[in-house]
Amino acid sequence: MLLFTLECALGIVAVVMVAALAHWFGWLLPVALLLYLLIVLPTALLCGFWQAAIVSLSAVVVHALFIARQPELRLAEDPANTVMLLAFVLVALVVSRLSARVTGHAREAESWGGQMHDLYEFTRRTLKMNLHMEPGPQLAELVHEIFSLEAVAVFDADLHDVYQSGNWSVDPQEMAQNVYYFETSDDDAETGIGRRVVRLGTVPVGSLVVRGETSPLTNNAIASLIAITFDRYRAFANESRIETERRTEQLRATVLDSLAHAYKTPLTAIRAASSGLSEMGHLSPGQAELVALIDEQAGLLGELTTRLLTTGRLDAGEITIHAEPVGVGPLIDEVLASLKDRLASMKVEVDLEDEDLVLDCDRELMNMLLTQYIDNACKYSIYGTTITIRAVRANAEVLFSVHSFGPVIPMADRERIFDRYYRSSDHSNRASGTGIGLSVAKRVALIHSGYVWVTSDDEEGTTFFAAIPDSVQKGRT
Repeated sequence: MLLFTLECALGIVAVVMVAALAHWFGWLLPVALLLYLLIVLPTALLCGFWQAAIVSLSAVVVHALFIARQPELRLAEDPANTVMLLAFVLVALVVSRLSARVTGHAREAESWGGQMHDLYEFTRRTLKMNLHMEPGPQLAELVHEIFSLEAVAVFDADLHDVYQSGNWSVDPQEMAQNVYYFETSDDDAETGIGRRVVRLGTVPVGSLVVRGETSPLTNNAIASLIAITFDRYRAFANESRIETERRTEQLRATVLDSLAHAYKTPLTAIRAASSGLSEMGHLSPGQAELVALIDEQAGLLGELTTRLLTTGRLDAGEITIHAEPVGVGPLIDEVLASLKDRLASMKVEVDLEDEDLVLDCDRELMNMLLTQYIDNACKYSIYGTTITIRAVRANAEVLFSVHSFGPVIPMADRERIFDRYYRSSDHSNRASGTGIGLSVAKRVALIHSGYVWVTSDDEEGTTFFAAIPDSVQKGRT
């Protein structure tokens, strides 16, 4: 207000000086009006419209006062003088308004140009950020530094932490969290605080609170860039985790493959020795029982080793499909015969829609898939319940299913249960095993262009499915 008064006073003083000179030297009214206009224009350009309007009106009043001392020059005696003064006021007001508007636009353009430069610098710096570290602290420091704000607070909803920079008179923790939870985005002119919800698309991922001189558009842009940086950090973290898991899995597979190859020779020797002892005879019942136990366990180790090697070849794409017409009924009987010792105490039912059902597939690989499914049912079935094996043709596919009653598989585990080495998160439902079998079944189905899934319910029980197309391309891997 003081500056406004001072600007108006200076303009009026200049007007009085011009009016006095015009009076003393007897200048004509048009000459005086041009001089007044030279005062009004700089006032409009440098100060503003209202200052120029007051100065122009004061020029009319002051000039009229000086003319009043000279009766021969009174306005009433010459109507042209009145018209000229009114035209001067109108021109002065219009020119003042236009010049004030141009000046305002120039200032806004200059201010926005500076903000655009700051936004460019902020974008450039965020792209060079170290994504190995949490982005919140870095973003708060950058916003505070680049935009010259008094204080900044950034809330990362994923990490549930507030990062701040600058001097806050109050704790911004609760303020930033409330902006996120209540989704309040506003600008308070009195306190100079701007609040923004940081959104990735339509999903809130955090919040931004700033105190200082910024425009609403700048605050919106900062919030958008923070959201993009959060997304880049998440993507980079996921990519790093996936790459780490891939390398870990590759190393583990390599080690297991090497061990499986290394086990083959001693296992063969053990089985040969146990078979030799059995054939030699003259063994006591206790010795014969021990030899039989050695032979049985060596057989299990040999089976596990073969499974590991096959899994490695499946993942490496080293197995070629030898597709041929295979009778589904005989295939199931073959698998059940290989598992007769495991199924000795189990009730098993085979339900075939068509006894002559034939599938074009790799017999050995499909044998492995069904073996894994039935063996898994044996491990988890409740004693005395029935394991049901079904096969039906549906939509150019043969649908295999193995149903049993046992512990319910949690929903969170049903997608990952077919991943290699994955074991259920429910420790009470675990049985002995390596976590390899179901991954082999999944890989066999994929090689046949099929797919697998599982359903599990307290009342209906657990059913593992495998859908295999009627025919596959020979030699496909």
